[in-house]
Amino acid sequence: MWLVIILIAALAATVVHFGANPLRKHRFDFLALMLWGTFIMVLVDHSIAFMEEGGEFISQSTDGLVADSAVLGLFMAAPIVVAWVAMVFLDKNHLASRSASPT
Repeated sequence: MWLVIILIAALAATVVHFGANPLRKHRFDFLALMLWGTFIMVLVDHSIAFMEEGGEFISQSTDGLVADSAVLGLFMAAPIVVAWVAMVFLDKNHLASRSASPT
């Protein structure tokens, strides 16, 4: 299920990036790139585990610390969103400081 959560987030970020021109300053391209990278990583992990161990390809529960796989998908997406927000914030501050300095 965490594969599906990351896929939905990656698709949403991609749609916003390509569909909303006024929001280009928020760099949804980086968010989409990070989410698609995570999706590919999780897809490879699921594929290898499915081929070696068998069982379900997409399951509702996990054997780790987080029992619900949907919550695990949200926990995986949270650091990506935090990193993207930090990048957008730092990029805006960098642009503001460059325009304020006389050169």
